[in-house]
Amino acid sequence: MSQDTPKRGLKRPVEVVRAELLKDPDTKRIAKAVGMELEAYVELVLEYAQDKDKQPMIKVVEDEELHAAGFKTLTNEEAAKLLTKAARGEMGVNEEYEKSEFSQGKAAKGPSLTGGAGSSEGLKADPSLQDQVKKGNGGKA
Repeated sequence: MSQDTPKRGLKRPVEVVRAELLKDPDTKRIAKAVGMELEAYVELVLEYAQDKDKQPMIKVVEDEELHAAGFKTLTNEEAAKLLTKAARGEMGVNEEYEKSEFSQGKAAKGPSLTGGAGSSEGLKADPSLQDQVKKGNGGKA
């Protein structure tokens, strides 16, 4: 197999991955958030995990069909207002996203590894290394 060929399928048995997904609290939360039964959601995830080339299907339906299935649709005016709010950055952040604790504000704090301004508080220089740097001998004693 050439390196350009995408990998397909799972590296572990489907039954093992299925059991892990069914127990995983994040999987349960996501299934609930997208309005699916846990088992159906897990099977859908496994379907895509087993075929990396599979593309999601999109089905276009009329509003009447959605209403009959119990879905509420937006009017053209509501959709336009929603898009305008999004373009202005007025949408806010989803509560589920906030609960995930995924935030750059919670990144590890410490010294900069790029040489820029960063916190070096608490770091102590090794005097022998400082002497080597001053002598310019490239770390040779």
